[in-house]
Formats: sequence, structure tokens, C-alpha cells
Amino acid sequence: MTKISVPSFLSGYWADSFNLKQHLQGFLNIDAETLDLKLEAGGQQMAKLGHKDFDWEQATAFYREKVGEFYLFDLGAWHLASYDYIENTLLLIVDHAQGRVLDFGGGIGTHTIAAALCPKVEQVFYCDINPISRDFVRYRTEQLGLKNKITFSDEIPAEETLDTIICFDVLEHLPDPSQQILQFHKLMEPEGKVILNWCFFKGVNQEHPFHIDDPQVVDTFFKTIQSNFLEIFHPYNMTARCYRKWS
Repeated sequence: MTKISVPSFLSGYWADSFNLKQHLQGFLNIDAETLDLKLEAGGQQMAKLGHKDFDWEQATAFYREKVGEFYLFDLGAWHLASYDYIENTLLLIVDHAQGRVLDFGGGIGTHTIAAALCPKVEQVFYCDINPISRDFVRYRTEQLGLKNKITFSDEIPAEETLDTIICFDVLEHLPDPSQQILQFHKLMEPEGKVILNWCFFKGVNQEHPFHIDDPQVVDTFFKTIQSNFLEIFHPYNMTARCYRKWS
């Protein structure tokens, strides 16, 4: 198989995930050994918290107020362990991101940073309802010298039109993912593109209690996306998809 070349402006990711572990240590003021222990336990702590406290009627409050630092460790462990998959998502961003970019539910900021490094991108809007995530990614962008290219908010900036929308590992956390992609459609420029993934699955052992898997919701989602968007082929082996407007 032909190896896809990595753009030079992303080379830092392949070395150390854009300094992710160093950023976590600095932001949280913890040593490397403690960080490794917290990363190892991150996923289990999130699942335990979800089984205990998650309620779809209070989903926004759960992510805004209850997940705290646990989500940093959960996402950090996933990004570090799944680097091959994450690398492909970054290459997909490089292929299509341009102009004004929204990273909706941006988490620990990996995709925001990659988009900000793309030469065709003018501005990135990082949007996440978790205040600790926003503070962490703001810290990361300052460390990487990207603060002038990225803005932060807990909701989509009002009256913005967007050339590119990124939404990774978010739709399955929403009670109505169809409405979210319809909002994306409304915000996109006529030639805009949206890069998405989803996992409507609670896990073999219910390790993802905060993922929606209602068959009716999932059916409506696929009908909505198929009637409003056209998929753009990409060569990367992963679940993420890129779309342009159809209707």
C-alpha cells in the first residue's frame, strides 16, 4: 500500500500529538507519572460517571458541569492510543479545510490545532460546552503560538457562515443529531464541506452509557444526512466522512 505523505506543517503531531502530554502536565500542574496513571484510568472513570449521573434530559449540564477533568484524561488516552486513526482524521482535514472553520465539540483540541495550521484556513472557531476543555485548548494554542487564529466559545458563534465544519465524536452524545446536522447545513457556504463521524453504540459492555442508540433517532439521522448532503470520497481507512451540500 502506498504511504500517504504527511504535510510538513503537521509533522509535530506525528512526533508527540502536538505536545499533548506536555500540555496536560503543564495545564494541570502534575508530574509525568501521575499523568500516566490518570490517562490509564480516564475511560473507566468516564464510564463510571456516565452510569451514575448521566440523564438525557440533563445531557448539557452533564458535559458542562460534571465531567470536569475526567474528560481530558478520557480523550487524551484515546488520542494517544489511537494515533493511526487520529492521523487519518488530520489528513482528511488537510485535504478539505479552508476559510472559516468550526470545530464543534472540539474536546482536547487536536483537530482545532490541525485546522489552524492549514495554509488555506483563515480562522478556526473552537466550540465546546465544557469550560475545562476550553481553558485547556486555549492553553495549548498559546503554547503553540496559534492564539491569533483560534477563537473560543461554548456555542456556535451567532450569524457566522462557514466554509468548513468539523465534528468528531459528538453526534452520538446529542439527543437529536439530525437537528444538529441541519444546523450545520444552514451555516455552510454553498460550496462548504462538513467532516463528521459518529458512533451510535453504547458498547459491548455498556461502556458508553452517554451514546444515543435509539433506532428511530438513528434512522432519522441517516435519512436526514442522505437527503441534504453528498458524500465526498476519501482514501483513508476510518469511519469519518466528508460531505458537501446537496439540497
